[in-house]
Amino acid sequence: MNKLFIGFSCLLASLILLNACKPKIQGKRSTQAASSPDQKGLKDFYTDYFPMGVAVNPRDLRSDEAKLILQHFNSITAENSMKMGPIHPGENNYDWRDSDSIVNFAQQHGLKVRGHNLLWHQQTPRWLFRDTLSHTDVTKEVLLQRLKDHINNVVNRYKGKIYAWDVVNEVIADDSAIYFRSTPWTQICGEEFVAKAFEYAHAADPKAILFYNDYNTENPVKREKIYRMLKKMLEAKIPIHGVGLQAHWSVNNPTREELEKSIQLFSSLGLQIQFTELDISVYAGRQGGQLIRGQAQTAAFTPEMEQKQLEKYKMIFEVFRKYKKEISGVTFWNISDKYSWLDGRGRKNFPLLFDQNLKPKKAYQEVVNF
Repeated sequence: MNKLFIGFSCLLASLILLNACKPKIQGKRSTQAASSPDQKGLKDFYTDYFPMGVAVNPRDLRSDEAKLILQHFNSITAENSMKMGPIHPGENNYDWRDSDSIVNFAQQHGLKVRGHNLLWHQQTPRWLFRDTLSHTDVTKEVLLQRLKDHINNVVNRYKGKIYAWDVVNEVIADDSAIYFRSTPWTQICGEEFVAKAFEYAHAADPKAILFYNDYNTENPVKREKIYRMLKKMLEAKIPIHGVGLQAHWSVNNPTREELEKSIQLFSSLGLQIQFTELDISVYAGRQGGQLIRGQAQTAAFTPEMEQKQLEKYKMIFEVFRKYKKEISGVTFWNISDKYSWLDGRGRKNFPLLFDQNLKPKKAYQEVVNF
């Protein structure tokens, strides 16, 4: 009886021990599932290449887009909130709410932040150029002092939290016959304001990486004009560290050859290259094709559009990976096709890697499968 009882007890103990081990085995399987490829984001596929960024608005951080941001990106840029008009609407009036919310979100989640931008001819408040008493244009000295004050206040507020700034945005003209774009900046200051902006930004935060940012940088004529300006600045010891190539492209632009030429030319100056505002319109042309005036047009994302777009995304990321030593960041301009700045051109352009339901498109697979 004792031997039978002892044998039964041993068998029972073995069964209990075996059952106790099962949850541990299941737990390991659960951990493996959590790190499956489906949970990886763009930033994970490109860990050994460059940071992957995205332009955001404060509303994105309070919506379903926030989850997408955290899964796929490790850098963010304020689409509009840090431009001079929104952040500095009056001479003695700063509105920090939206920009603070974006920087705070980044700090909370360990994301890098690119500042965009300190000087542009658009989204610039009218008061900046006007004398409040005479209602005429201010002098060059007054305008430069206002610019200096603006840069000091904005850059110092986010010192140590924003690692890079687009200091000057889009001053080179598209017209082949004109060098600098004609704006109140050039009309009052000539070309001097560009160098001054970089000097003011560097003085405010000596550790920040400072960029000149522009579009159509694959256009040979404009590319050469930008190159000449940057070379002249470097020779004059102006503190500029990088060039931002905006990358508002389309299914037929740029070619691989022109894209590689741009990377090679600008990196030959010793400057960092970042692609700062990437999207690929499904329409031909530059920057989303022609502006459609009048009532907004409805559009469908056709299989033909999808095929052309994924081929273009595949090509440009092949080039990006080839030049990973020269490229220090890639930023998409908006999160998904649910909203894009190109919507304002009169029709949906479907320019991003995620569709209107925040799901990856076929082009996404071409970007991550390498």
